[in-house]
Amino acid sequence: MKWPPLSLLVVVGVTVLGSWAWRSHVSAADGELLAQRVKPGDIRMISSETCGWCTAARRWMKAEGVPFSECFIERDAQCLADYQALGGAGTPTLVVRGQRVLGFDRARIIEILE
Repeated sequence: MKWPPLSLLVVVGVTVLGSWAWRSHVSAADGELLAQRVKPGDIRMISSETCGWCTAARRWMKAEGVPFSECFIERDAQCLADYQALGGAGTPTLVVRGQRVLGFDRARIIEILE
């Protein structure tokens, strides 16, 4: 078996590490910005118990100190009714100052909060 040239492995390694470092930097910057701008009651996350994206969004917001409330469509009839009224397109569905955000789109959330 022939191995790829060392230069190719170095380029791939640098690209992967750079991408990881950039995402970490952007994520931290987003977290600081959201934590500064969000007030209790600004963000409501409509979740599903089986939604991995909901779990990731919940963990990220808690880690960054971003206040939010959350409900689960399987447990709460009002939450399910609100979800359906918003179009029921998927979870997480966030309601940020009255505006629907489908998925955990930090850039859109920041835009709404500006």
